[in-house]
Amino acid sequence: MTQDELIWRIAGGSGDGIDTTSQNFTKALMRYGLHVYTHRHYPSRIRGGHTYVEVRASEASVTSRGDGFNFLLALGDSFARNPSEGAVYGDEEKKPLFENLDELNEGGVIVYDTGVLDPDETRDLDERAEENDWHVYPVDLQSIARDHGRDVMRNTAGVGVTAALLDMPLDPIQELMSEAMGGDILEKNLDVLSDAHEYTNAEFDGAHDLRVPDHDHGEEQVLLSGSHGISYGAIDEGCRFVSGYPMTPWTDVFTIMSRELENIGGVAEQVEDEIAASMMAIGASHAGAKALSGSSGGGFSLMSESIGLAEMTETPLVLVEAQRAGPSTGMPTKTEQADLEFVLSTSQGDSSRVVFAPGNVKETYEQTRLAFELAYEYQLPAIVLYDDQLTGEFRNIPRSFFDREPNPDLGSVATEGELEDLPHDVGGRYERFRTDSDDAVNPRSLPGQRGGRFLATGNEHWPDGQIAEDTQNRIKQMNRRVSKINVVKDDLAERESTDTVIGDEDADLALLTWGSQKGVVEESVRRLTEQGVSIKSLSVSQMAPLRTDEIASFLEGVSNALVVEMNATSQFKNVLMREFGEYGALLESLLKYNGNPFEPAEIIEAVEIVQNGEDRDTLSETTLRPQVGDRA
Repeated sequence: MTQDELIWRIAGGSGDGIDTTSQNFTKALMRYGLHVYTHRHYPSRIRGGHTYVEVRASEASVTSRGDGFNFLLALGDSFARNPSEGAVYGDEEKKPLFENLDELNEGGVIVYDTGVLDPDETRDLDERAEENDWHVYPVDLQSIARDHGRDVMRNTAGVGVTAALLDMPLDPIQELMSEAMGGDILEKNLDVLSDAHEYTNAEFDGAHDLRVPDHDHGEEQVLLSGSHGISYGAIDEGCRFVSGYPMTPWTDVFTIMSRELENIGGVAEQVEDEIAASMMAIGASHAGAKALSGSSGGGFSLMSESIGLAEMTETPLVLVEAQRAGPSTGMPTKTEQADLEFVLSTSQGDSSRVVFAPGNVKETYEQTRLAFELAYEYQLPAIVLYDDQLTGEFRNIPRSFFDREPNPDLGSVATEGELEDLPHDVGGRYERFRTDSDDAVNPRSLPGQRGGRFLATGNEHWPDGQIAEDTQNRIKQMNRRVSKINVVKDDLAERESTDTVIGDEDADLALLTWGSQKGVVEESVRRLTEQGVSIKSLSVSQMAPLRTDEIASFLEGVSNALVVEMNATSQFKNVLMREFGEYGALLESLLKYNGNPFEPAEIIEAVEIVQNGEDRDTLSETTLRPQVGDRA
């Protein structure tokens, strides 16, 4: 394959089967022995509107979407609202072809459906193809599909053409289709696939250098997204209750959890709004279940008061916040990292919570498990913060990665025997919130336990839970609750760090990032290192409490640090400035907030600008912000 990898983009309209087709093709590439990584771009519409999915495949492991793409399968938009140039949204019928050309790499391949896209109206394509050495293959996919039944099968025809042009055997694709379909539908799709493959081999000589090589993973692989990682991590950690209200992109986790819990005796509740969802999760946790809830953007905003209640009543609560481009409704199906400061501080008053922002699919699994463990041991909210990129980013993972023991343990819960020896008030209530202990965390009791009766209220309270406004009690209760985060920090310090450092440890040029941009930053560092640049990177996922000693050690000796994140207001840099003010003069921001994740070339471009001391104007849709005090 050109540059040792294939980056295949299938583009069409919402409702044209883009997502399903790309999933099956990705699985076929994975079964063919390649490492895969997907990127999804879709509008907030049920039908119609330009949508595409990219599939990057390589013999080597891939950690980002890459730079541009080298194979375009343009189906056209069969659900276009107004296929004319003067329409408000442009000519939607042609967008899957022409809106993707700017990112197609030199020497790339184009296949487009002449049944939807009239060749007489694509004459501009010929000139651009010649300029960029593109190889164009017009095929009437619609007619091939119609010969066997329905237009919708033209995506199957497109896959057949793709396989022929890449010299890729049909066996893995046919196997997947047989697993997903049956009966007459399967037979028709197999015929469409075969006919398109044969037609392409007969009509075109394939005079391009894109091919799929043979490769072998060595062990069985599975294809999963971050939403799967969160869901499976929660289930393996004993979660048996989920409550939620659908909202993109949180809906992915909610859907997977609801489906899986039904098979293992768990409970899934779709409720009327996010307030009810979070409150129901608190109730389930109070009753003795491991519970999960979550939302996105505005929906999570409604959970702010519930988070405060969980903190005050010291009820374990695990929430997922799936970021999308805001504010307000914003761009519901586009990615962004603009909720960090909100999630770190949401809810009223002084509060403590644990926040993880996993950087890839494996980390979503591991850090969700860790979030549950900490929430239930230390009786506080734990939030898993991810974004739309990780919901649509499918990657291959060895099945053996999930060969781990489940953990149904409820954390710091007293047995009835232990409750007999714990303090109670004169009325027999368990002093659940005692302040005379050396421990910040008191074991909780569950409803129905003998000797475990106490009051749970959102008001400040005495040790037995009764409402109190005594000043000395208030100070003691606040000090105990707030000190929990220090206990959590000490606990995490003894575990393997969830933050990762790569590159030259002595480099004076550094990149810092958090969450989903880990993979693209690390790929950029590897490429820059190959070019002879001395550079290192730190990818942070433990957002609260921060591993301050590790971050300070990383910044020590650095002369310039570029903070890479997907928002317009440098939110992670702001967090670093509050914690590490002495390093403020080193920190510069590289920001992207157009709804798409970073590509390696964009980060490499910014590094070169910083190295050369040039004006901070980038050629890409990114923004470089100077260090504090440097406004030149």
